[in-house]
Amino acid sequence: MTPGHVPVLAEEVVSMLAPAPGSLQIDATVGGGGHTERILAATDPDGRLLGLDADGAAIARVRARLGPRFGDRLHLRRANFRELADVAPTEGFGSVDGCFFDLGLSSFQLADADRGFGFRTGGPLDMRFDASRGMPAADLLPTLDATELTALFRRFGEEPFAGRIARAIVEARRSARIETAEELAALVERVTPSRAPGRRRVHPATRVFQALRIAVNEELDALEEGLAAALDLLRPGGRLVVLSYHSLEDRIVKRFFQAERRGCVCPPEAPICVCGRSPRVRLVTPKGLVPGDAEIARNPRARSARLRAAERLAA
Repeated sequence: MTPGHVPVLAEEVVSMLAPAPGSLQIDATVGGGGHTERILAATDPDGRLLGLDADGAAIARVRARLGPRFGDRLHLRRANFRELADVAPTEGFGSVDGCFFDLGLSSFQLADADRGFGFRTGGPLDMRFDASRGMPAADLLPTLDATELTALFRRFGEEPFAGRIARAIVEARRSARIETAEELAALVERVTPSRAPGRRRVHPATRVFQALRIAVNEELDALEEGLAAALDLLRPGGRLVVLSYHSLEDRIVKRFFQAERRGCVCPPEAPICVCGRSPRVRLVTPKGLVPGDAEIARNPRARSARLRAAERLAA
């Protein structure tokens, strides 16, 4: 395992995905490669895995670490999982037995001083997974007024002090741009109560950073597209497994699974089904799995994780 990288719910992920020898698997978010390695090991000797990541550095690290061991069983492609429908078939994964999404940041991304994901890295406030696309967070902040910033922090961060933080950002940028993650974290810490409810274990800027990262990378839209594409790629009996870390992501996953389990989209008052949609999945984890106390003690970043899994039906 890569030093400093601890995959969350590692055994549970493999159990829910149920990879078998010879199977075709997709890891839509290779990150540090911890889950990738375990999934490939479970498919020995001839299973293959397609690993995606929008972060080119992640792809390079996993290729260097796992390539020598797994050879041509490991296919890596720099791509966002919203591109899954196009990328998978071109790589020979048009019909697969399992697909896994880990929606968290890797330890490498948090520690990268050039990316601005962490609070104390001192680097530029970028936050893009793919640095060749989109607008860095430092460029996004000046384009939004206080009302728009408040809405962003509330919608994507569920931040209770969104208005106060937004007004402080607007005031601060009259003197100078907010260029680094450290500057933004210090500003948020300065204007929010130090002992606010629910903030004992996390930095006060956690929700603001989450909101900006989601906005910069269009994460929630990408997740909806990626889940739909993954389900279309699954063979009957194949598993879709998703590890999320905050309520916005988990809500999308939960609703997607419930809708595909239900099938019919006719209004409740309709006497009979006329849409013709059949259920496409059965839930493997109706309520989801969460880490135990022992894992959280070993890896505090696991504390907010929730694992959900569904199995593709023959419909």
